[in-house]
Amino acid sequence: MTRWDRYQHSVALPVSGRDISNRDASTIPNYSPNPISRAQLLKEKAATSSALETEFFIIVDTTGSSLKPRIAAIKMSNGGSIVLPARPKKQLRRLSSQDATLNSLNLRSPTVVVPPKHLMAPSDAHETAAAFEMARHELEDANGPASPLATPPETTVTDKFAFAFDIDGVLIRGGRPIPEAVEAMQVLNGKNEFGIKVPYIFVTNGGGKTEQERCIQLSKQMELEVSPGQFICGHTPMREMAEKFETVLVVGGEGEKCREVATGYGFKDVVTPGDIIKDNPDTTPFRKLTEEELSNSKARNFAETKIEAIFVFADSRDWAGDQQIILDLLMSKDGYLGTRSETFDEGPPIFFSHNDVVWSASHDLTRLGMGALRLSLEAMFKAVTGKDLQTTAFGKPQIGTFQFATRLLQQWRRDTHGIDAPPETVYFVGDTPESDIRGTNEFNKTSENMWYSILVETGVYQPGTKPKYEPKAKVQNVLDAVNHGIQREQQRANKVALKEALNITQDKLNSTAIEYDSRLDTPAVTKREDPLEAAVSQ
Repeated sequence: MTRWDRYQHSVALPVSGRDISNRDASTIPNYSPNPISRAQLLKEKAATSSALETEFFIIVDTTGSSLKPRIAAIKMSNGGSIVLPARPKKQLRRLSSQDATLNSLNLRSPTVVVPPKHLMAPSDAHETAAAFEMARHELEDANGPASPLATPPETTVTDKFAFAFDIDGVLIRGGRPIPEAVEAMQVLNGKNEFGIKVPYIFVTNGGGKTEQERCIQLSKQMELEVSPGQFICGHTPMREMAEKFETVLVVGGEGEKCREVATGYGFKDVVTPGDIIKDNPDTTPFRKLTEEELSNSKARNFAETKIEAIFVFADSRDWAGDQQIILDLLMSKDGYLGTRSETFDEGPPIFFSHNDVVWSASHDLTRLGMGALRLSLEAMFKAVTGKDLQTTAFGKPQIGTFQFATRLLQQWRRDTHGIDAPPETVYFVGDTPESDIRGTNEFNKTSENMWYSILVETGVYQPGTKPKYEPKAKVQNVLDAVNHGIQREQQRANKVALKEALNITQDKLNSTAIEYDSRLDTPAVTKREDPLEAAVSQ
């Protein structure tokens, strides 16, 4: 928002405008915000005390955080004005697939304080204008009328709660937005009866593309800007394992996308099933590479290549071929293709980006997902070797994914909205009881703040059935979920305000109470139960 504050001081501005042009207005000596209307500000006439003493009206821009207003323009008493264009937005260090660590949350930028002697250096109106021009700002004609400054509608960003959303079955189905999803995002962005903005992030088990690509796609679908700083894919946490392994097999996704994602995460040597089939076409008797796949696949001698780990980044596009190659490696001796272990426990470890057995697509019924591939591999490994296959899954409902989401949300609130403290409540909206609801409920047991699960009926969950894991609330669609969360918070705020008011009233009663004194025959003030207080306490 924009606020016009009156600021009067005889020698307020330095000779060099560089010190004040980027200043936090609230750090200026003797600065005392006194909000007035723009019309009032432009009409007021101020007297100049001397050649070096001028009265200034500072127009303060508080966009993003009311805690740190920035100087947007200056109105001088001689009728001139200096309008400062909006400064380019600082490139904030976002928490995404490349840098989301706990340590990054503790990094804080240095605070620079201008020495008072520089801030208080005397200057006249001409020197002030020149200083601001040197400090990157444009000077308007001092004799012309002041530039019209529009006042945007006031919005407030709540620091009490936030939202986290699954995507497929909640916001998107079959590549198209669910009808109420666009409006739900608009409500969170301020179009609600309370005039508040609510921070939110996206936590999906889907993958197969970089976080940046997924954000671009979701932005177009939802008609809003989505940043990688508020987005988690199922395979996002896998980047933390890039330094642990040298050569890895990456499975799933379209074409070379997953190889690109893994390389972007820092994996040193990435192999795909296409590379293996290109080296030995007999590996998959019923699967032949297309000309494009043959061109994209990399030639190498796999008899001399040790594959140290298997990562299933996204849903397989060729279950038969991918399972054959994965089983060959799992039963190999130390990850060398063409070898066979005698104990069947010498193969590389295998990791899945999530464990959803089914997911919501454009079909009326749910479709098999990565969790089904995992179950299939475990069953086949057991049938062939007689042993249980040890696998590891990321994504929801794993606690690590929700811990990662907590760090991401805290960083997003800090960078985008200037809110340092974590939210008291996070509303997680999902469509799958086995992953979204189960994970939220389990994480809520150990989390410092409250994670509140909301189940929608537009995805995997079938209305009328009893979910295996019960949510805190069950609604029809994502818009209902958003409204439920906002209204719940408003009711809580009203109860807190009412309790505080009742406490104040009771304190006043206690301070004025008169004890009964039989000698003075003065009746005592007796407390009667307040029905409002009783209602609130319930």
